[in-house]
Amino acid sequence: MCNNDIRIIRVHPDDNVAIVVEADGLDEGQVLDGGLVVNGRVPQGHKLALADIDIDEPVIRYGEVIGTAAIRISQGEHVNESNLHMPTPPALEDLPLATRPAPAVKPLEGYTFEGFRNADGSVGTKNVLGITTSVQCVAGTIDHVVQRIKRELLPRFSNVDDVVGLNHSYGCGVAINAPAAVVPIRTLKNIALNPNFGNEVMVIGLGCEKLQPSTLLEDRPVKVYENTEAADPDANVLSLQDDSFHGFGEMVDGILAMAERHLERLNRRRRETCPASELRVGMQCGGSDAFSGVTANPAVGFATDLIVRAGGSVMFSEVTEVRDAIHLLTPRAIDEQVGQALIEQMVWYDDYLAQGQADRSANTSPGNKKGGLSNIVEKALGSVIKSGNSSIVDVIGPGERLRKRGLTFAATPASDFICGTLQAAAGMNLQVFTTGRGTPYNLPMTPVIKVSSNSTLGQRWHDLIDLDAGRIATGEASIEDVGWELFHLILEVASGRQQVAADRLGIHNDLVLFNPAPVT
Repeated sequence: MCNNDIRIIRVHPDDNVAIVVEADGLDEGQVLDGGLVVNGRVPQGHKLALADIDIDEPVIRYGEVIGTAAIRISQGEHVNESNLHMPTPPALEDLPLATRPAPAVKPLEGYTFEGFRNADGSVGTKNVLGITTSVQCVAGTIDHVVQRIKRELLPRFSNVDDVVGLNHSYGCGVAINAPAAVVPIRTLKNIALNPNFGNEVMVIGLGCEKLQPSTLLEDRPVKVYENTEAADPDANVLSLQDDSFHGFGEMVDGILAMAERHLERLNRRRRETCPASELRVGMQCGGSDAFSGVTANPAVGFATDLIVRAGGSVMFSEVTEVRDAIHLLTPRAIDEQVGQALIEQMVWYDDYLAQGQADRSANTSPGNKKGGLSNIVEKALGSVIKSGNSSIVDVIGPGERLRKRGLTFAATPASDFICGTLQAAAGMNLQVFTTGRGTPYNLPMTPVIKVSSNSTLGQRWHDLIDLDAGRIATGEASIEDVGWELFHLILEVASGRQQVAADRLGIHNDLVLFNPAPVT
């Protein structure tokens, strides 16, 4: 609804709030369509009451209750966390399971990208040498070695995009046999299998750690580097404490020798035409605002459906940003088993938070609230829209690999860095990341397409944002328009024809393991 070009967005006919589109917000006394008078200052992205809301009455956005009024809220007044009570989360008993028939859609055929096909059938969108570690003790050494490889070796191998040190804070001083230790260990194992590494990952260890390097390669041949002239050219494991090394210089020389042979093999890889069904895309949001659920995330959801129609694989994640919308997802499960698996992941995380004496309300950040999101309920309802309208065909736990084509819920915490690490371990070859507040987040081994939810951010961060979905809020483009634009951009980035902004700038975040197990 608008008056004199003043725009506000009401998502659902039942909503009794709308969000402000104007970059400068709305001032007291401004008159909107239908005679609604603004009652006090309302910033951009924040909610405006469309009617009087009495104390304890529901506040509705997306056609769903996002809270109840803590005080009487007058029509035209600013609605925010200070005058809302958060509702209880949906009960997990008796949720509808697999009650919605799969949407009737035509397959999307004929779309391709230029990728690196691997021996196991997977396809990479980059050609990267990964150097993983079995323990945090060697992280400084890996940082040193990676810089030398980039400076001394990489220029000789023009078909290799990068070398990445997969450092982490695990490996020793931990309860490695505790049940929950399966999460960080399988994450490290599966990251090494990411299709962008072309099965050429090296493992560097110290030697005395609990998590031995061979554990990370237990499904593949382990070939240990020996500091001799007869060193195995296929060596993939090196321990710094090996008795054959005399001084740090020999350790580094050994790693460089191993790296050179892996780079030689990676350099033989060439891009080839692959169907869009080989896409494995992770969808994530961070630094979200109230526009995220009406612009960027719906456009991502549209692109999600296009990828699924093309036979590809898409993951959505972030348990705490799903929990309050779980009742909207369980009906979309392909069968009751998948629906029950969704519930089990919610239960596991509820228990995990309770053990830490926290709850889901701890998720919402000051930036989220400044951007108009009042609580985790409102945030979750906008977050799940990234999943589009497709049926959910599978649910995987933290650190597990993708098993099926189609739409999968990959259970992860909502932390940007942990979620990205776990989606990389699941096998994604490209990520789409939506943001309303802005973030330079990027992954070193996987292209990350950054989508802004509002044009204010898109214009201010012009050299960090890859696609501006804020045009949906201003009426310049539709969700369908931006969804198709994103789909085509995914194919261009996956083909190496277009580089994401953060890669151009050389910005990359460290990987962060999720370790719910005890630290000793």
